[in-house]
Amino acid sequence: MPPTQAESVIKNIIREIGQECAAHGEIASETVVAFMVKAVVLDPSNGFNMDRTLIKTDVQKLVKLCVARLLDNKNPSLDTIKMQVYFDMNYTSREDFLEEHHRVLESRLSIVSREITDNRASAREELENLYRKIVSYVLLRSGLGSPTDIKIVREATAALQSVFPQAELATFLTLSKKDKERQLKELTMIVTGIRLFNRDCGKGGEGIDDLPAILHEAIPTTTQHIDSQLQIAQDQAFRYTAILEKVTNNPLMAKELQPYMLKEALYNVRQYEVFLQTVLSDIITCAEEVEMMIKQLAAQLEQLKMAVKSKTAVPTSQVFPIFIALASLWMSFQDETVLISVLSNLTTNLELFLGTHELLFPEKVMLGLLDGVVVKSDLTRIEEHMEERVELADFRTQEWLFPETTANFNKLLIQYRGFCGYTFAVTDGLLLPGNPAIGILKYKEKYYTFSTRDAAYTFAENPDHYIHMIKEKAKKNAELIQLLELHQQFETLIPYSQMRDVDKHYIKPITKCDNGTQTDTHILPPTTMRTYEWNEWELRRKAIKLANLRQKITHSVQTDLSHMRRDNTSQVYPLKEASTQSKREGSTRVPRPQIFIAGLRGGQSKTTHGVKVNLTRAVDET
Repeated sequence: MPPTQAESVIKNIIREIGQECAAHGEIASETVVAFMVKAVVLDPSNGFNMDRTLIKTDVQKLVKLCVARLLDNKNPSLDTIKMQVYFDMNYTSREDFLEEHHRVLESRLSIVSREITDNRASAREELENLYRKIVSYVLLRSGLGSPTDIKIVREATAALQSVFPQAELATFLTLSKKDKERQLKELTMIVTGIRLFNRDCGKGGEGIDDLPAILHEAIPTTTQHIDSQLQIAQDQAFRYTAILEKVTNNPLMAKELQPYMLKEALYNVRQYEVFLQTVLSDIITCAEEVEMMIKQLAAQLEQLKMAVKSKTAVPTSQVFPIFIALASLWMSFQDETVLISVLSNLTTNLELFLGTHELLFPEKVMLGLLDGVVVKSDLTRIEEHMEERVELADFRTQEWLFPETTANFNKLLIQYRGFCGYTFAVTDGLLLPGNPAIGILKYKEKYYTFSTRDAAYTFAENPDHYIHMIKEKAKKNAELIQLLELHQQFETLIPYSQMRDVDKHYIKPITKCDNGTQTDTHILPPTTMRTYEWNEWELRRKAIKLANLRQKITHSVQTDLSHMRRDNTSQVYPLKEASTQSKREGSTRVPRPQIFIAGLRGGQSKTTHGVKVNLTRAVDET
């Protein structure tokens, strides 16, 4: 069947199921119906062949089964699916929510902004009307008061006139549309900063709520409410787990308790617990952001007070950046307020999907089921097996990770949301928390934890077998696909909100070991050509320049004033000292000439006769 035809058939099936449910007084969204269709088709007990085209009887059977499941108000599995669809459609990450929130604000302000930027006012009344529109735009964009309150409008007008007098409207109208929009945003930030500063000084701030104080009170209240709901959900999950453990050890009880749908109730409350923890994590992030921003707000206000302290005039270049920073900080407070409100409403609405617990398990029924059962918390179960540990010597082909040898041990993405896959596979869908201290098994780039060492050893012997068993069990209860994060095995059922983040949070372990490496800096000789030019027009410019130079002649002229006055310089190379060195030291010495003249002192005769005597020694005597 062609894809377009198949999509048309599926849409018709979904529409028909929705109409059937509406006829019985049950309103089901298309998303819930589509998820239920996939869940019914996946369940092998329903007998649908994924590789065969649906015939008319198959479609009728599919519609009948889906309607029956959607009208079953006492089924925790249906509540879990509705809860998952609701959370997927209404929850986004912090960054995505703020981005969408700002986009919606911009779209709402676009009409007011367009009225200002497209205005061609010239008369006095038109200019006054335009100025009032700018004041309204500033108030709407800042969110600090209603533009219909006269006191707030007067305060905003006074702040705007101090930085943008009405006389400058003529200059404003000559700007381009983009420059007008940019100036409007900048004026909003400055006016907001001025109003916030006046509020802090006690000279204004009409209509401005104390957002730091509101958040300081709202965040702990919301956190306490979620903590209490989380504690109730966990206690309920612990009790269901204890009863299911008892049923697992006593198969005769399984048929008696089948109508109670304990497994489905456990999955419902576990999914609720996961969603609460997700929301609580976001609220903790909000609390950290608010705490940091309160300190920044106090510092900005103190800096502004020091800048304008006892001064009649302050340079705009000095205070405007502080005003803008102050306004930006306040808008961050507004974002956190909206985010806390949305998360609080989301938490309240999630409670609507827990109604089946009171119907199926009133307090009397629970007391009877818990008779002789020891209820253990997840922490207690982990502490009981804390001393157990996988021995690496028992495994030659399997890789195990431990806290002391893995740097990001606590950040690894554990399969099945941290539950023991072996226990879930071999029992009737029992969810027990895995204990990372026993050891994390790394198999095909995925990580698995186990409730006991025996479970770890058995699972490691044949992981593919147990992984397939878990997949087959998930087909019978489609809500497990999201609860246990089996989206990679059921790619067609990945929630839209998680489709972009399937591999985003995948963190590989960093095992600790000593390692070193050395490479050559430049293996190949450099081939960069400094004279290379890719631009054709640059080559043409150089060619024209060279052609012009060939036709030029260099001339030199000397005047009477410059004659014999120019500087002459010359450069010489000084003689270089040179020396040689031989392997052995040697020297030569010649005889020193010695000549003696005798008879110069005279003698017996009156005439002096000198006799010259050569006393120089021969060369061979030296």
